[in-house]
Amino acid sequence: MEKTLNRIHPVSDPEATYFLQVSWEKDLGTGFGLLLSDCQCAWTGTVSEEDISSEAADIEMDRGKYVEELRKALIAGEESAGRYNFVIS
Repeated sequence: MEKTLNRIHPVSDPEATYFLQVSWEKDLGTGFGLLLSDCQCAWTGTVSEEDISSEAADIEMDRGKYVEELRKALIAGEESAGRYNFVIS
C-alpha cells in the first residue's frame, strides 16, 4: 500500500492547517482511502473505483484524465501547490 501525507490550508479557513493522508493499493483509479486531521479531530473515508467512474461520467470527463487530476490534487504535493483549492465543510 502506498500513502502520502500533505499539509493543506483550505480556502474556507486559510489560517487553519489540516493534514490529508491518501492511501491506495495499485493506483488512485482503483479507489483510495482518505484521512483528514486538524490535529484535534480526524475524519476518514473511502472512494471506490465505482465512485471514481461515476464522478468522471457526471462531469463528462475522460476517466483517465479525471484520475490524473485526482492524483495532482490529492498526492502531488508541492508540484501542484496553488493549483487546487480545498474547502472544509
